[in-house]
Order: sequence, then structure tokens, then C-alpha cells
Amino acid sequence: MTYREKYNNWLENDCFDENTKKELLNLKGNDKEIEDRFYKDLEFGTAGLRGIIAAGTNRINIYTVRRATYGLANYILKNTTKEEQSRGVAIAHDNRHMSREFCIEAANTLAACGIKAYIFDSLRTTPELSFAVRNLNCIAGIVITASHNPPEYNGYKVYWEDGAQVMPEIANAITDEINSIEDYSTIPTLREENKNLVVLLDERQDTDFIEAVKKQVIREDLVRKVGKDFKVVYTPLCGTGNVPVRRALEEVGFKHVICVKEEELPDSNFSGIEYPNPEDQRALTRGIELAKAENADLVIATDPDCDRVGVAVRTTKGDYALLTGNQIGGMLTDYIIEGLKEKGRLKENSVLIKTIVTSEFGADIAKANNIDVMNVLTGFKFIGEKIKSFEEKCDKTYLFGYEESYGYLVGTHARDKDGVVASLLISEMAAYYYSKGMSLYEGLQELYKKYGYFKEETISLTLTGIEGLEKIKEIISYFRNNALESFNNKKVVDIKDYEKGIDNLPKANVLKYYLEDESWIAIRPSGTEPKLKFYLAVKGNNECESDNKLVGIKESINEILNKLM
Repeated sequence: MTYREKYNNWLENDCFDENTKKELLNLKGNDKEIEDRFYKDLEFGTAGLRGIIAAGTNRINIYTVRRATYGLANYILKNTTKEEQSRGVAIAHDNRHMSREFCIEAANTLAACGIKAYIFDSLRTTPELSFAVRNLNCIAGIVITASHNPPEYNGYKVYWEDGAQVMPEIANAITDEINSIEDYSTIPTLREENKNLVVLLDERQDTDFIEAVKKQVIREDLVRKVGKDFKVVYTPLCGTGNVPVRRALEEVGFKHVICVKEEELPDSNFSGIEYPNPEDQRALTRGIELAKAENADLVIATDPDCDRVGVAVRTTKGDYALLTGNQIGGMLTDYIIEGLKEKGRLKENSVLIKTIVTSEFGADIAKANNIDVMNVLTGFKFIGEKIKSFEEKCDKTYLFGYEESYGYLVGTHARDKDGVVASLLISEMAAYYYSKGMSLYEGLQELYKKYGYFKEETISLTLTGIEGLEKIKEIISYFRNNALESFNNKKVVDIKDYEKGIDNLPKANVLKYYLEDESWIAIRPSGTEPKLKFYLAVKGNNECESDNKLVGIKESINEILNKLM
């Protein structure tokens, strides 16, 4: 059907409610908006669905959520045994607009298909859902969240029985099931006899999760000693992290955790935060202001579904600076290795896992300590996959996994990035430096002096709509088909095109240029947003040298982009 035919079908089909039809009727005369809402189905990619909340096939709404869930249910019914199906599906949601409604719709659709659905009584974090899938022995899981996207977005992520997001093979098969559903009226609705298949979880899941998180503390004695004086400012950015993060910190011994009041409680509009992303310094504005007023040692921010963590630390000048995901990951790598060594718990077969667009800072620290390093594609599910493989083969021990986009996992209680355990370990690490009379910032400078000055930057091009999608394809094709010989007057010594399925990794639309001075540039389209991303990474003998390298590469990239745009 054309986008116009799909639009008219939604207006005429009795399976769509009157409010949806009224919303669509108001679009009459706005052909561009109608086209954008109906020219395609909202894609179920490797990370599930994510889109603007509105009526239409290219939007997220109760109907596209039902369709995705029916596709998932059909995949489960066709590809698992009756015993596996009986294990059910766990569902969690964040505080976004329509999140609870989408959670209920997903649960009801599963139950209508004869599959048990476990739901929480209110919002929960994404890492707790990952934990619950395994803790409840479910066959799958669903999280309703759009992570750190603006308020008008929501999303739908699917997990498999190992607690990690579904791998590409399963995601593709689920996509095929979803795409086969053309008539929304064929999606089953919940009947009275299946209502008992929607099961409400109690607080035991919360306690089990927090206890699993607390087990990851390395220097318990130090936390109890320093925690009564060490000050942490925390903000959940109006999301799901408030209760679990503060509970975990409190129970291990951090007694001075001060929450940003304006951002403490769940808020679908994020209380004036334009972009609730802890990667963005603007999201930490209130937290930093509070830290200055309270003379706090550390600022922590978790994104709305609490799987990412941002950090601001006091500098030698007395102000506060944001650490990057690469810096946090590198510092945690060093802290975990040294802490486990001190406790006699570092295993010889330990492995650090990072993504191919993450800097070599943590990798170099690991290698200097004779720790193996594995690179995986972008997406934390690939880290989760390695953990599963280690456990099945009993040949390696998972040490730590992280990605540059502020996602970290310490421990194997979850199989996705966990903002709760990361907040705890970052606080412990900062308390450790505090006990030595140092700030995290000073600790970072020490590591740079030892391993080299690593600097990174990400350039993100946001290109929306049909034209934007085509422009993204055009730009990455240019870099792929025109093997550039240098950037910033530095020779390109290697080009890796992951679309060819190299380095024992699945095929992925990622291109990586390596330069003669250890710098590199990676290019990939975002899997969750209409963005094309350029990852720039350099290493120098000092901060000034690294800064100059970064500026030069950025200028080279922008010069090319200006021509292409």
C-alpha cells in the first residue's frame, strides 16, 4: 500500500480507536507529515523499536507496540518448546509518556497468545529487567524505554533468556514475524480466560537485584570507612534510577548522597532538561550547581532508564569537569584490576571487553597488566554474548565490559549496561582516591602520565526524514568508496570495513580508518536515532599534543562533510 492508502486504512478500519482517528484527521492538508508517518513501518532494528509517540505506522503507539509484541509471541511459539514458552516474558518500563500503557498492551498481547507476562507495579530500570529475565528464568524480556531521547520519544527493546538484548539472528527472525502482520485487526486481544497470565511482581525482585549489585563492591572496608565523609551529588534526570541507585549507595556505606530535588522524581517531560543524556553537560547543570553549593566530591547522573552514567569531578582549579565515557571506562578498568589484585581475586584468564568505537585507553591498561582484550561491535548485547560464551565454555573470566557511550557492566548479574552498579563502583573508585587525598580528576591525570594522553570526540549529524536517511547513506558510501589517504596530514595505514564481516565479527555498517600516529576515525549510522556518527580518537605524549591532533582530524572531517552537505 502507498502511504496514502495506509493513512486512509487507519481512518476507516474499526480496529483503530476514535482518538487515533481524530489525531490523523487533523493532519489533512499536511501531506508531508502524513507521508512521514506512513511511508514505512517503524523499523524493528537490532535494538528494537524507537520513535516519536504518535499515530501512524512509522510512529510508536499502542498499535505498533501490539504488532511488535505479536511478532515476538509468534517467534516464541514457533521456535521454542512448550516448556520454554511456559517460562514467560518479563516486562519493565520507564517514566516516559505512554510507557505504562505500552507495558500493559505488550503484556495483554502476550497473554492473548497464551504466554505468561510478568510486569512490575511501576517503573523500573533497564538493568533490573535484564537481571529479572534470568532471575525469573524467563524465555524473553521487554523494556519500554527510549533511553536518553527527548520527551516525545518512546521505544521497545527485546531481551532473550540470557538477559541480553536479542542477537541479530533472532532480531531478524522477529522482524520477519512482525513484517508478516499487515492487518492490525488480526492481532489477538486479551480474553477473560487468559487474564491470569499477566502476573504482578513483588518487591523481592528489587531486593534480589540490589543484593546482586552490592556483591560487586571490591573494597568494602574502605567504603565503610570513607563513606561517612565522602559527598556524592546524584541526579536520576527525572528517570528510574532514584530508588535503586540511592538504595545501593546507602546500603554499602555512602551516607552523604545528595539528590538534585528538581530531578529526583519521575517526570515524563524531564523537568526542563532539554536532552536527558548524561553525555551532555547541560543535563548535569543542576547537579554541578548543587555540588558547588555542597562542596561535593563527585556528581553522578543516570539517564532515564538508568543504564548509562555520566560523571562530573572536581578539578585542581576547584570547578567541575565532565568525564567522557572513555575516561570513566579506562579508570574503572585500572581500579578493578588493582582492587582485585589487592584482594587476591584477579583471575589469570580475565578478559576486558569493549566496543570497536571505544578508545584504547582501557585496553592499554588491561594489556599492561597481562589481561586479554576483546573488541565487539557497538551494542551491549555483544558484550552480553561474550559473557554467555565464557560461562558455557569455562575458558575465560569476564573482568569488565564498557562502551564509550557511558555504558558499563561490572559483574554478570545483568547482561546489559547497568547504571546502578556503575554508580556504585564509580563512587567506590572516587572514595578510594579520596582516601589517598586525591580527586578522580587527579587520578585520571596520573593514568595519563603513565599510559599516554588519550582524547576522543564524537561528531553527530542529525538528519531526519526520508531525505535525511538518504543523505546518511550517501555520506557513509563516500567514505567507503573513496579510500582516503590521509587526515590531518597523517597517512592512513589501514582501513577496516566491518560490512565485510571481518575480525570474526558479524557484518555491520561501520568503517574505521587507522592513522600512522595511532589516531583513528570510525564512521557508523546510529541504530536508534536519525544520526550519522564520527568517532575520533587520538593519543599523545601530553594533553596539548592530543588536543592539537583532535582539532586537526576534526577539521579534516568537517571539510569533507561541508562538501557533501
